[in-house]
Amino acid sequence: MKLKYLSTCLFLLLLLTETLSSCKEFIEPSISKRTVKLNAPVDNYQSTSYGVTFWWDGVEDALSYRLQIVSPKFDSIGSLVLDTLIHSTKFLQTLDPGTYQWRVRAENGSTQTGYTDPRNLTILASSLTNQTPVLSSPANNAATTQSTVIFKWGSLYKATRYHLQIDTNNFADESVLVKDQLTPAQQFSFQLPRDQVYQWRIRAENDSSQSKWSVINQLSYDSTPPGTVTLVQPQDNTILSKPVTLSWNKTNSAASYKLYVYKNDQSTLYSSTFPLSLTATSYSFNLGNSGERIYWQVSALDAIGNEGKTSELRSFTLQ
Repeated sequence: MKLKYLSTCLFLLLLLTETLSSCKEFIEPSISKRTVKLNAPVDNYQSTSYGVTFWWDGVEDALSYRLQIVSPKFDSIGSLVLDTLIHSTKFLQTLDPGTYQWRVRAENGSTQTGYTDPRNLTILASSLTNQTPVLSSPANNAATTQSTVIFKWGSLYKATRYHLQIDTNNFADESVLVKDQLTPAQQFSFQLPRDQVYQWRIRAENDSSQSKWSVINQLSYDSTPPGTVTLVQPQDNTILSKPVTLSWNKTNSAASYKLYVYKNDQSTLYSSTFPLSLTATSYSFNLGNSGERIYWQVSALDAIGNEGKTSELRSFTLQ
C-alpha cells in the first residue's frame, strides 16, 4: 500500500513538473530581478579606434537588449548618441573622438532588467588611416528579391567621401568591378544587373588620407520564381466526401507552397486560413457543407519569397 502511495506521488510530481515546463512556453518569465554583466569595453577605456564593439553576457529568457550611449555622461547628457534594441550580445558602433558613457538592460515582451552601472569610454583622435568603416545594411549574407538595393554604412570622423565597391568575384580584379563609386553620403542606391551573389565594401577618404577597407559583406539577389505547380488529386469536377486530400507534385527550387481555396464564386477565399503556407505537398480539407462546390489552386515559393505562377484552378463538390 505504501509503495502504491509513493508511486502515485511520484507520478503526480512528474506530471506537475511537465505541466510547469509546458506553462513556461506560454507564460513569459519575469527577468526584472536579473542583471546584465558587461564584458567590454572595460570602464574608463581609451581607444584610438573609432569603431568600438560593445559586448555583454546574455540573460536567460531575454529577447533583446537595449544599448544606450550618451556624451559625456548620463547625469549630464549633452547628446544621446545611441538608443537601440539588439537581439545579440555584441554591437559594433562607430564614434567620433570624445567622452562617452554606455549602459545595457535586457528586455522581453513584458519585463526588463535594470540598467547596468554606466561605463566610461574615451575615443582619442587618430589618423583616418588607422580606421575601418562599419557597414550597416544589407547585412552580411542577406538575400533579396528586389533589384534596387540601398547600401548603407556608418560615418567616420574627418572623412569627406566614401568609396563604394560592388563585385561578384570578391575583388580579385578591381578593373572589372560591377560598381566603383565615390559619394559624400553614407548610403548609395544601386540596381543589381542580374540574379547573382554580390560582394560590397567601403573605404572612407579625405583629401590627404584614406581608411582601411571595411569587411566584405555578401548579398544574394534572386528574382527568378519557381516553376508552376502541377496538381495531382483530386481531379477537376469530382464529387467527394470529407475530408478531401488535396495534393500536388514537388516543384524544383520550391521551399514551400501556398494553397488557395475559394468559394463557389472562384475568387473569394474560403476562410481567413487561406492562402495557407505549407512545406508538404498535400493538405486535408475538412470544411464545407454537402453540395457545396469548392475551388483550389497552388503556387510555389522559393527560399527568399519569390512566388511562382499559380497552378490550374480545379474544383470539387462535397458529397
